[in-house]
Amino acid sequence: MAWDKKDISPELVKDLSARYGCDLLVASILARRGVTAGEDIRYFLEDDPRYLRNPFELPGMEDAVDRILAAKEEGEKLLVFGDRDVDGITATTLLVDFFKKMGLDVSWRFPVGNEPYGLSMKAVEDFAAEQGTLIVTVDCGISCLAEIARANELGMDVIVTDHHNQQETLPDALAIINPKLNGSPYPFRDLAGCGVAYKLASALRFALKSDLYGHSVSLLNTRPSNDAYIIEVVKLRNLAVADRLAETVIPGMVGIAETRLPAFLEGQQIFAWDAPLQKKTLSKIFGSGIEVYMIDMAGEIGKDIPQAAGKSLLRLREISRIAKYSEKPAEEMDVFVNLFTSFFQRREKHFTGDDIEDMQLAALGTMADLMPLRDENRIIVRIGMKALQDKPRPGLSDLIFKLGLSGRRLGAADISWQLCPAINAAGRMGQPETAAKLLMEENLRERENLAEEIVGLNEQRKAKGEETWAIVEPMAQESLDGFGGKLVLACGENIIRGVTGIMASRLVNRFKVPAVVVSFCDNIATGSLRSTRGYDLAAILDSCADLFIDKGGHNYAAGFSMDCAGTRDGKPNWQEFLSRLKTIASDIDLKDGPDSDTVTVDAELPMSYLKPDIIFKIVDRLEPYGEENKPLTFLSKNLPVEDISLMGTGKNHVKLTLDAGECKWPAIYWQAPDWVRDINRKDRLDLAFQVNRNYFKGNEIPQMIIAGLKYSGRDS
Repeated sequence: MAWDKKDISPELVKDLSARYGCDLLVASILARRGVTAGEDIRYFLEDDPRYLRNPFELPGMEDAVDRILAAKEEGEKLLVFGDRDVDGITATTLLVDFFKKMGLDVSWRFPVGNEPYGLSMKAVEDFAAEQGTLIVTVDCGISCLAEIARANELGMDVIVTDHHNQQETLPDALAIINPKLNGSPYPFRDLAGCGVAYKLASALRFALKSDLYGHSVSLLNTRPSNDAYIIEVVKLRNLAVADRLAETVIPGMVGIAETRLPAFLEGQQIFAWDAPLQKKTLSKIFGSGIEVYMIDMAGEIGKDIPQAAGKSLLRLREISRIAKYSEKPAEEMDVFVNLFTSFFQRREKHFTGDDIEDMQLAALGTMADLMPLRDENRIIVRIGMKALQDKPRPGLSDLIFKLGLSGRRLGAADISWQLCPAINAAGRMGQPETAAKLLMEENLRERENLAEEIVGLNEQRKAKGEETWAIVEPMAQESLDGFGGKLVLACGENIIRGVTGIMASRLVNRFKVPAVVVSFCDNIATGSLRSTRGYDLAAILDSCADLFIDKGGHNYAAGFSMDCAGTRDGKPNWQEFLSRLKTIASDIDLKDGPDSDTVTVDAELPMSYLKPDIIFKIVDRLEPYGEENKPLTFLSKNLPVEDISLMGTGKNHVKLTLDAGECKWPAIYWQAPDWVRDINRKDRLDLAFQVNRNYFKGNEIPQMIIAGLKYSGRDS
């Protein structure tokens, strides 16, 4: 067992601590994890929703908002079509709830039974028969070219909200909102499908309450630069930066007509910080005949944000909370943009209880879909997790109670391993509508019944999963050599399609290589792919695209459907797929060997730090944990053993009690090596561990989960 504690510069740690106002231990953990850029650090240290990115930075957003507002105005019928997993169910719930509150005539639908993933022809034609005119897809749609073309033929518009990788050809939708679109300027690609749905709801909230919706305004500021002045203008549309202009002018050298300013400002409402000063400066630059009408924002913003009152932009730059995370020195205009945006967000109450309820759903979708917990995903999940603990929305509160999670601190592990799988079970057992009904139902008694039903479906899913695992695991083992030890495959009619994704994930954990699990039904093969060790599944999907009816997903989790009755060059599709898969496997390059016995350590803690209040303050600060933010692993040395016992039917697990001075820590070592059973009281150990809260009979007990042990000595 080896510890890998990355060396970091003490100067870097001190600089991060001083610059961003975090303690040295947090700074060292961030540095050791490579989180050193201000843009990244702010999403670890901030909880304020104003740090979320503007939804109108997503291409297609304003077109989608305009179309939905028109549907409201004309009393049109709207359909929300979502995927059947947690991300799709939560995204569907979020938008259906929001559209109902808008007063729209809205219905919803998922793939049911053996219907394939994504918008179906039947759904399109059924909705057209109901005189529907607008379909909004959530967590799907980016690959539904034929279905969207059919909707167009039937006189319906389609808005696609999705987050899966785009195909070579995009569907002919009225608007496509997807952060993964090629060439998209949106700064963060990895929103969940429900995260994208939340962005659409946020954009609609802005449009419904703000006079600024659909209008461009300009912020103007002048500042001296040697013998010249720099005139900066930022054009905002829906509070998102749409364009910038900077002109450097020496007073008296040119007239304003000789600059780019008139064309840039034409038709714009102009805002300034200290408008009298700005007008005076412009007169000095261009002569006293110049007259630019502008609205002074300093006084208005100062009333709403007292710390800004009476200060110049230069002074505010020095104390700006947002500006401190910028990698380059903030300019006065950057501070003005931030203040202007924050002012309107506060004045128009952009973030309300409705947003918090929506972020509960978005948090679930983000964690269930294994989205990277970086950037704005961290704020969405952190706010959503806190709300799930403090005041869960109807439906979720009932399910949380049924799962025995009420009255405790809900962490990322509780959500990922208990709450999300229960919701997912409904979709995997072919009943996604049951979970959606639970999340939308207003009647308490009916919600209790639905929550009970979902718990039952989850138990069925577990049982079916174990039955299927008994089939899948040996089949995958047998396939390993045939794919050169780089891939495993399991397939058959006795594998239900609802658990193929779970089985593929379990196979990845078991064999540490990419896995493909396929269900056969009526000559249709439906497959799930999961990857590991840096392998991008696009290589498989793209190489076999001509064999598939449909395909899609992410770099490390994807799926496909295939007509097994079809042929390619006289060879059955399935046989051709197997042949290509072997060729692809031979070229798979897997990073980081599967047999590594090294534990990566985030920080070494002396015994004086082994107190629950100290450790959990750090652990809770850097929540949520999950994809690309694994739980913290600490190292402590020379800890005395006070007690040891064996656990489990096979006595495979070890429970230790460790003496940490003021605290006695229970520590669990799952699947402990044989030599650990020979540990005695008074032995001293070096251990790498994580911490969690164990709940027993309503009591919260801090405990260590051991990742690795070394013997360090014995007390006499």
